[in-house]
Amino acid sequence: MNEKLKNDASVIIKEAVQAVLPGQNVKKVLFETDLGSGDIYVVAVGKAAYTMAKAAEDVLRGRIKKGLVITKYGHMKSEIPGFDYIEAGHPNPDENSYRAAEAAIEMVKDLSEKDHVLFLLSGGASALFEKPVIAHENMEKINQSLLLSGANIFEINTVRKHLSFVKGGRFAALAAPAHVDTVVLSDVLSSDLSFVGSGPTYPDETTGEQAFSILEKYRIGISADTIEMLMTETPKTLNNVSFFRIGDVRMLTDAAKEAAEKLGYQTVLLTNSLDCEAREAGAFFASIARSYATSQSPIAFIAGGETVVHVKGNGKGGRNQEMALAASKGIAGLDHVAFFSIGSDGTDGPTDAAGGIVSGDTAESLEKNRISYDKVMEDNDAYHALEKIGSLIITGPTGTNVNDLSVLLIRP
Repeated sequence: MNEKLKNDASVIIKEAVQAVLPGQNVKKVLFETDLGSGDIYVVAVGKAAYTMAKAAEDVLRGRIKKGLVITKYGHMKSEIPGFDYIEAGHPNPDENSYRAAEAAIEMVKDLSEKDHVLFLLSGGASALFEKPVIAHENMEKINQSLLLSGANIFEINTVRKHLSFVKGGRFAALAAPAHVDTVVLSDVLSSDLSFVGSGPTYPDETTGEQAFSILEKYRIGISADTIEMLMTETPKTLNNVSFFRIGDVRMLTDAAKEAAEKLGYQTVLLTNSLDCEAREAGAFFASIARSYATSQSPIAFIAGGETVVHVKGNGKGGRNQEMALAASKGIAGLDHVAFFSIGSDGTDGPTDAAGGIVSGDTAESLEKNRISYDKVMEDNDAYHALEKIGSLIITGPTGTNVNDLSVLLIRP
């Protein structure tokens, strides 16, 4: 791989992720917000929970009655004074996810109207923070089936809201009459905050009928008892909540665009709402590369969003790795071209990689290593293929989560 392109990619990734770290923006909100004179209880949930909770502790030190951090395994960097923490499963909930929700409910269930709950929310919360209204094993089967079906995050979270005691505004209802101030680091494609973490503190406009239709669409069978629980409606209004958005995918792509321009690239921001099959997105970027391969000046095409993978194989990977591998086929043989795609949180699917990077010689590298592109794609095994040729991007947990970043670099 062209070392210049590889280095440029590293710079763009580093500066883009740095721009969406939530710490400073959490502090800004707290400096500007009146949290009253009562006790403050902090619940931080999501992949960026540690970073957000640490920022809150820095500002509110001495005022926090109790704090709880709920995050993904390996994302808790150190203990925070006055906070308990629980690391839990993602993208599928596990016993710690259920234990975490119970701990949060216990913290807020007997508060008074003088108290404030500071709810720090980031992506990943849907799996990390859960108390199902049905048997755990049934909820896990439904969740896993949705993830493998190719359903998008809005569809998945619509179902999750209606099968949970804490989603779709229900956690805010449990905290009443205390006021809930929610600080949101958004990982959803639209401006609808009700879908971040399945909206534990946000009024829900979706219905049980919609959730049932989604399960029917993807042919996911459920019992009569589950249907009955699905139709128990979520809160449509809440009078004890306030919201503060501190970051989203637009900030990520804007920062990537600025970083690329500093490196001398002309830039084209394609979209902030990439939403299709990962392999289709990879093929699309490859088609752009072929159209601009003879460009006489450096050019970068940038997109943000969240693709999906319809999992049929038993391999290991994530949507960004599959997108990168899909792009490698279309850019085979093109000099001075590289493509990368990453999850801003540093973990792509159930792997330790943020994503993958490929270039015009990736297809040749796969062949030399006797790796069949078609078989890898059939097995959804992009991780092992990219690992074998040194094309995984490993950042470790970044402390943020605002969707994915995909960038095509062409540098003559």
